[in-house]
Amino acid sequence: MPNSPVINLADLTLRTQAHGSRFEVAVAPVAAAAGAHRLGSRLCVVPAGKRAWPYHCHHANDEMFVILEGSGTLRFGGEEFPVKAGEVVVCPSGGPETAHQLIAGPDGPLRYLAISTMNEPDVMEYPDSGKIATFAGSAPGGAKGSRRVALVARAADGVDYWDGEAAD
Repeated sequence: MPNSPVINLADLTLRTQAHGSRFEVAVAPVAAAAGAHRLGSRLCVVPAGKRAWPYHCHHANDEMFVILEGSGTLRFGGEEFPVKAGEVVVCPSGGPETAHQLIAGPDGPLRYLAISTMNEPDVMEYPDSGKIATFAGSAPGGAKGSRRVALVARAADGVDYWDGEAAD
């Protein structure tokens, strides 16, 4: 537990993660650093024109994004919405109708707080790539080392419930 429940965003150490030329984000934990267990939060800084994560939805967790600096585009449920500093984006749990992704605009970084419930297990869908992910033991954004199940697969590769089970 930290000495103080007060976190100054300027004091956080950002860690960059990237994938190819489309995905890049610098992140720092906020809520976990202050001792929260059921509330997730991290500071995210996405360079101009990039995305932090693929377009996805959560079946068990709500997410909220507080736009601190910059502008960009929110993909949400098949539509696009402009976003800018001072706005709050709410993405409730659900299916593809609540799928979401923030894309930084061309003029500079998009800086925001990502806040979520930390329910687990959670199932995520990725409409652009046809994937499904399941995490148990630690919610998405939580401690990866605590996960008992972490599975990402293509939905099209699913098998019948009784596949491989002896019938006699």
